Amino acid sequence: MLFCSCERRPSDALILGKIKNVDCVLLARHGRHHTIMPSNVNYRANIWALKEENCSHVLVTTACGSLREEIQPGDLVIIDQFIDRTTKRHCTLYDGQSCSLSGVCHIPMSEPFCTKTREVLIEIAKKLGLQCHSKGTMITIEGPRFSSRAESLMFRSWGADVINMTTVPEVILAKEAGMSYASIAMATDYDCWKEHEEAVSVDKVLKTLKENANKATSILLTAIPQIGSMEWTDTLHTLKTTVQCSVILPKQ
Repeated sequence: MLFCSCERRPSDALILGKIKNVDCVLLARHGRHHTIMPSNVNYRANIWALKEENCSHVLVTTACGSLREEIQPGDLVIIDQFIDRTTKRHCTLYDGQSCSLSGVCHIPMSEPFCTKTREVLIEIAKKLGLQCHSKGTMITIEGPRFSSRAESLMFRSWGADVINMTTVPEVILAKEAGMSYASIAMATDYDCWKEHEEAVSVDKVLKTLKENANKATSILLTAIPQIGSMEWTDTLHTLKTTVQCSVILPKQ
């Protein structure tokens, strides 16, 4: 088995269990008491810990701000693209230093999220009658501060639909590790671009999350058994092959 120390432990202890007889691993990316700010999350250690538990899929939830009128607070978005505005994070497992994965990995990112897994989430959200947008571009900022109004307006002009602080590098590392990654994003506010609307604040985010957290939970509790009953051999083989073809090994 490959081993990667990734300089430190994952964000919290792994919680192992079953959902409808499907083996699952739960990990709080910010720590279970939300003590780790976005820039300090050890994304590499988190992903590698899941990889070592033989996880095939990474299903995540994330709070986000809406950059579009039609994505209202409380809505869910099954994101399909991202824009990276982070500056301080390790974005590869193949750095030739803290990891034993040698070489440089130029992983393709034209389709960052697993299409097949996203389709499952979208289908279930529709069956549950939830207000869910079937695609969207997430812009990930460094944080922990929120955007200025000028930034928020600029991100809208770039084509971003929602904004958060955690999708990158998580989605990149999961793909390098050969795991299917999909994200359920929950809009909690309108960031600060929208006139005559209260600007984003911690209180507003937490209030909306508390009122709507059951939506993402209900999707996951239905999706996990369905995913567990499906055939994923071809999908996972394609991911593995993509990684293998993306690594340039050092000359001996």
